[in-house]
Formats: sequence, structure tokens, C-alpha cells
Amino acid sequence: MDKDAQHAINIAATVNFLPDQSDEADNRFVFSYTITITNAGDSPIKLLSRHWIITDAHHNVQEVRGQGVVGEQPVLKPRQSFEYTSGTVLSTQVGTMSGSYRMVTEDGTEFDASIPQFVLSVPRVLH
Repeated sequence: MDKDAQHAINIAATVNFLPDQSDEADNRFVFSYTITITNAGDSPIKLLSRHWIITDAHHNVQEVRGQGVVGEQPVLKPRQSFEYTSGTVLSTQVGTMSGSYRMVTEDGTEFDASIPQFVLSVPRVLH
């Protein structure tokens, strides 16, 4: 969990490998990830956009930018959480994701909440 010092945003991730959507022979490894964003601060915030850095085991990097998450730009009141699930495809069995969310406060102040790096891994590949 990462806590943005000024704005008190906690971000946690859980990852699942999806073997039925993956094809090892074709180097296609599909993962879902669930992100929980918690506003631990005292005023409402809105998630405007996302920036992901997805890196596979060969150090190939994909950068993904977009408005909101899963088609939404959620507003989080103090101590409220928003959870969503999305997915990504890697050409290797292991990779990482990290990035940031662009947020805005009620008074219009924009800031980036960093998403701590997490690992995408086919089960039993990393020990």
C-alpha cells in the first residue's frame, strides 16, 4: 500500500493469472488485477485519469494512458474506497505494473497518486 503524503491515498493491488485465456505456446499470458483506491484524507477527491507502466521479463515496456478507470471517474469521499478489476496481457510469464492516477480535489488542485509496483506472475514461476 502506498500512501501519498499530502493527500492520503492508499492503493492496493491483487493479481490473478488467467490460464484459460492464456496460451503458453503463443507466449500469451493473461492476468487480471483488482485495484482498491482508498481516500484516507479529509476531503473528497476525483480520479481523472490513469498512467500504467507495464514491463515484461524481456524489459519490453507498454505505457497505457487513459481517462478514468473501467469507464468511470469515481469520486471518493473521505474514508471511502473504490475497487475495480481490469486486465493485461504479457508475452512472458512474469512482469510488473506500476504507474499513477491523476486526481483532483474539490478546490481544483490536481495531483498524481503513485501506484506502487506489483508483480504479474504465472503460479509456480517465482519462488
